[in-house]
Amino acid sequence: MEALVFKNIEEFRSMMGEELPTSDWITITQEMITDFANATFDRQWVHVDVERAKKESPFKSTIAHGFMSVALLSKFLGDMVQIQSVKMGLNYGLNYVRFMNPVPVNSNVRLKSSIQNIETHKLGVKVTFSCAVEINGEEKPACVAEFLALFFE
Repeated sequence: MEALVFKNIEEFRSMMGEELPTSDWITITQEMITDFANATFDRQWVHVDVERAKKESPFKSTIAHGFMSVALLSKFLGDMVQIQSVKMGLNYGLNYVRFMNPVPVNSNVRLKSSIQNIETHKLGVKVTFSCAVEINGEEKPACVAEFLALFFE
């Protein structure tokens, strides 16, 4: 996937209502899940205990945290859109998020996204992205979210 590159925010505004390119797939490894568990202090066994998950989990393997899917939105969007004049971007929040499907270890996920809204905000813009984190081979996405970011020139 090749990122969309814009000279500045004004040029980027032309994307309002448009779909972004689909991101590349990334594999969710046990190491990534464990690192996320350690960083967030959420070490529930279904995420980190491989042997117990094989025996007791309805998924028969460990699964990624739902919030791990949300945490990947910044990475995916940063790979998909580049605005050359932007000096800083910040996560602004979420209007909506739903976890639709668990992400078993070693699954491949990617982002499908569109730009719902672009509005002026002090020194830059507030962008609302409509996001769906897809799981390879699954009909339902891992999560859907309205993700907000601020971009400053």
